[in-house]
Amino acid sequence: MKAHVDSRLRDLLELLSAYGLILAVIWTPMPAQRILYWLAIGLVIGLTVLRREKLQSLGLAPTEAGRSLWIVAAAVVLAVLAVVAARQIGTLHGLPQIGYLSLRTRVIGYLIWSFVQEFLLQVFVLTRLMRLIPRRSLAIAVSALLFAIAHIPNPVLILLTLVWALIACHFFLRYRNLYALGLAHGILGLCVAITVPDALHHHMRVGLGYLRYQHPHRFHRRSAPHRVSTHAWVTDEAAILLRDRQARP
Repeated sequence: MKAHVDSRLRDLLELLSAYGLILAVIWTPMPAQRILYWLAIGLVIGLTVLRREKLQSLGLAPTEAGRSLWIVAAAVVLAVLAVVAARQIGTLHGLPQIGYLSLRTRVIGYLIWSFVQEFLLQVFVLTRLMRLIPRRSLAIAVSALLFAIAHIPNPVLILLTLVWALIACHFFLRYRNLYALGLAHGILGLCVAITVPDALHHHMRVGLGYLRYQHPHRFHRRSAPHRVSTHAWVTDEAAILLRDRQARP
């Protein structure tokens, strides 16, 4: 009995500490944000390694990967339909330019970030809530709510991430394939970025990044806005470092 209580307490403390750090990163300005960012990454990786869970349970070694490939196909179909609709109504646009990074680099960076988000949602949040909350449906609902809260105050992403998380958590428990979910997440996220007007989602930013968003043409280093967004914090940072280096004599 005591071991069971200790296990649940460990799950709760790990969940609260990691999620709290993630929110702190989202709502803390630079340069403190960079420190908190790496602390959060280190904490999540460290706690995951200490758990010594099997790769299959983490969704990193799916036993029947082919059964979940339809999720990616469905995401592609939805994205194509959304692009066609956006073209018809005039909201289709390209991805915003980030420094000197190529389109390929930005797309790859976002796909990696999508996988990281799915890892945090499924492996770190959902699996712990499944052990803390007896009802599976309630654990999924709470996971989706926490995921959506992390996207405040972006109205577009709050709604879309809530719906997506409810669906994705169910698929993760059924297929245990993090790769399919990460790829589908990336496809749909890129679709939102080019079909929904940037004025609504502020370059897919969240937290202070959404509130302090500036049009790219008015961007300069001193007034650099908060760096957390679903376009990958590291992508923005790379652009800044590259621009600063080229500006030096």
